[in-house]
Amino acid sequence: MAEKSPLAVFYFAVLGILTAAFGFAYLLVTIGIVNEFTYSLIEIPGDMFGGGWGGIVLLSAGLFYLMGLKDFNEIHQFGKIVMASILIWLLAGCDIFVMITESIPGGDEGWFNTLSGFIETYYPPYTPAVLLLPFSLVVIYYIYNRNTREEKE
Repeated sequence: MAEKSPLAVFYFAVLGILTAAFGFAYLLVTIGIVNEFTYSLIEIPGDMFGGGWGGIVLLSAGLFYLMGLKDFNEIHQFGKIVMASILIWLLAGCDIFVMITESIPGGDEGWFNTLSGFIETYYPPYTPAVLLLPFSLVVIYYIYNRNTREEKE
């Protein structure tokens, strides 16, 4: 049988708490309790799609992370953690696509953006999903580790 991984459980517990907190913050900004939030590297949009939908997705991902910790090595619980990571990947992919599409048009200067304007589009602040993206990729290691362990058995 598979061995317990306390480091993985701790890692995904912290990631789940952060993800749920960011999802809750998205919803607070969308409802209007807090205006659009920007601080250092983090920007939480106040629009309905980015804030409302993104908040529901991030809150769900955080809850999936936390629910999957019950028995990390059981396949159904591990599936919840993988699903949470996929939700972050989808939301971060949409946010990155928005950054790319906003960097191309030039606005008042012309049809296309200048090189400096193009590069400035990719400067911080970033949405929480984009910041959580590299941390959610850790699940790929555990998927690979699980597959190689099952092949040996």
